[in-house]
Amino acid sequence: MGTFDGKVALVTGAGSGIGRATALHLAASGAKIVALGKTLGNLDETVAMISEAGGEAVTSVADISVAEMMREAIDAAASRWGRIDIVIANAGFNGVWAALEDIEPHEWERTLAVNLTGTFFTLKYALPHLKRQGGAVVVVSSVNGSRIFSNTGATAYSCSKAGQVAFAKMTALELAPHKIRVNVICPGAIQTNINETTVGRDLDQIRTPVEFPKGWHPLRGAPGQAEQVARLAGFLVSDAADHITGTEMWIDGGESLLRG
Repeated sequence: MGTFDGKVALVTGAGSGIGRATALHLAASGAKIVALGKTLGNLDETVAMISEAGGEAVTSVADISVAEMMREAIDAAASRWGRIDIVIANAGFNGVWAALEDIEPHEWERTLAVNLTGTFFTLKYALPHLKRQGGAVVVVSSVNGSRIFSNTGATAYSCSKAGQVAFAKMTALELAPHKIRVNVICPGAIQTNINETTVGRDLDQIRTPVEFPKGWHPLRGAPGQAEQVARLAGFLVSDAADHITGTEMWIDGGESLLRG
């Protein structure tokens, strides 16, 4: 018997990185996976990996920042197996990192639309399905905006991530009567492809000079792995964490304690 036998998990940003690792982890423990994202090819790879390991998964293509796309995608996903029990609100991107006066309004708006509004749409449209039997939600935020504020130029990104922490705490209290738990994970540096979506402009000109010890990941001296975040997410949506809600958990090997 698997930990998540009979349960359906919606994972956004499931085509790569933390989203893919979490989808694989939950599927290995019995969950049926709805792999949601923007790029069908990447999602197909995730679903194929789950299927080859003996699990069940389907793709769902949507832009998380577009309300109607998310409503339709989540309703279709729920109808596939008749329920949604777990939501991993993971999809997001780094956006533009630059001096405040150099960030264009549309760049600011896009970062918040994807990272924060996308989280809102994910939970909003999954909520009617979660309410039927209760469930668990994990929002994937960041050490930026919660413990680290020294990444000069990451203002839009950090604000979006700080907003996710507040969102998780507000919704945890609101949804507790429905037996829905909401927690938030704040990863530090994790080996994923998220840096490929980062646009940095003249950051050396605005960054405050700081000299860190060699290897600024105190615990292991290297960035974490997506699978480590997946294991934490798996714990938080499992019955082993059935009395934990409204809580942020940092997973960064001590990085934010050094750099905060």
